[in-house]
Amino acid sequence: MRRLIVAVVLLVGLPAGLGAAAPLDHGLSSPVEDSYYPAKGEPSVDALRYALRLRWEPGKRMLHGQATVRLRAAQPATAIRLDLAHRLQVTRVHVDGRRTAFAHNANHLAIRKPLRRGQRHSVRVRYRGTPGPVTAPGSRGDARRVGLRIMGNNQLRTMQEPFGAFTWYPVNDQPSDKALYDVRLTAPKNWVGVSNGRLVARKTSRRATVTRWTHGAPMASYLTTLAVGPYRRYRDTGPHRLPVTYWVPRSRPRLVRSLHMVPAALRWLERRLGRFPFDRIGVVVVPGPSAMETQTMITLGAEEYWAGLARVRAVMVHELAHQWYGDTVTPTDWRDLWMNEGMATYLHYRWVAAQADNPQRRWRQIVGQWQRDDQFYRDAYGPPGRYKRQEFASSNVYYPVALMWDRLRRRLGNRQFNQIVRAWPQTHRNSNATRDEMIDWIEGRTGRELSAFFDSWLMSRRSPA
Repeated sequence: MRRLIVAVVLLVGLPAGLGAAAPLDHGLSSPVEDSYYPAKGEPSVDALRYALRLRWEPGKRMLHGQATVRLRAAQPATAIRLDLAHRLQVTRVHVDGRRTAFAHNANHLAIRKPLRRGQRHSVRVRYRGTPGPVTAPGSRGDARRVGLRIMGNNQLRTMQEPFGAFTWYPVNDQPSDKALYDVRLTAPKNWVGVSNGRLVARKTSRRATVTRWTHGAPMASYLTTLAVGPYRRYRDTGPHRLPVTYWVPRSRPRLVRSLHMVPAALRWLERRLGRFPFDRIGVVVVPGPSAMETQTMITLGAEEYWAGLARVRAVMVHELAHQWYGDTVTPTDWRDLWMNEGMATYLHYRWVAAQADNPQRRWRQIVGQWQRDDQFYRDAYGPPGRYKRQEFASSNVYYPVALMWDRLRRRLGNRQFNQIVRAWPQTHRNSNATRDEMIDWIEGRTGRELSAFFDSWLMSRRSPA
């Protein structure tokens, strides 16, 4: 493969008219220390907007970066602390324009600037190194490593749940701290850089292609995406003229065929969840396995196609459902991953059943299988609401929780259940939430005491089924 140089830039702001008008206050959050992975993230830091300037030298396998983070002090602290992989060497730090001392140990960057509650600062970090993924806290074969990957042909791709953004930029890498992003990517002429949000400009010169992206809705760091490679863009239109784009390797144009179902899937989901929560949606097909609900630009591993087009389409419904459950409403703490995966799984299989000749019979078969498997998953991985820390995103937060939602449907009746499923993301857009907040809200909406119901399904080692 040719030696290629790729530059990636996330800018603090863009000129007027390029979509960067979202005020910094749109990035305000209330960060907390994560109960499952407290080594990642810092509750004293509330990142408002990220800015990165990255230059990738594939021949040297070297990433040169300048990162700017606009932040608010959520709590007093003796230093500004961010997550940044130890593989990346920090060379210089400025705070509010002044060079500042720092310490970079393991995967943490401590900047010697005391924080007073409510103060805002601009932090600029220069660094370089060879990036690479880190071990995930789980046993799934398709997600044992997370973070930025250099592929065999020097393409870049990243998937980073529950953490991994720190493998390529300084970040408060926890779900409770959402922020704004603007992106500029410079790639070789025949390549293109893809990220979240709206593509506001694309220019190709004799040697390079420059793309500029902006996303004005707050986004958790694990939902960011970056893909650089030989992509071709295909355009589509979703409900209410929603812009839809597909980024597919130029050498594999047939991969786009199964993606053209996205507008129909969105219409199906909108009938159940209300209007799509963002201003556009896209899909980027990257080398590797698995898929990820990266916000407004779903990251789809090309290896998903090995299981057939039906599998790809079902995966797309799952990841699209996450835009409501997980993206616009994000768990405050990783112990509540079930809030994302259970509902996405429930809706995913509702869609699968709807494609069958006899949808009701197919649904009964699906639910029956969940019921038979529930105890096995609890034994292997723990209850969904207190899963084993080294079993992140195992089957117990998917199928047992989908079964829980079906049991709640039976208890409430279809009409009331459908109302709360739709109203939750519509009334909590661009927010974080805890399980207590969700359960209290459901009780308030339904007028029923449901704490014991949720406790038995989420916390019990014995299956309530």
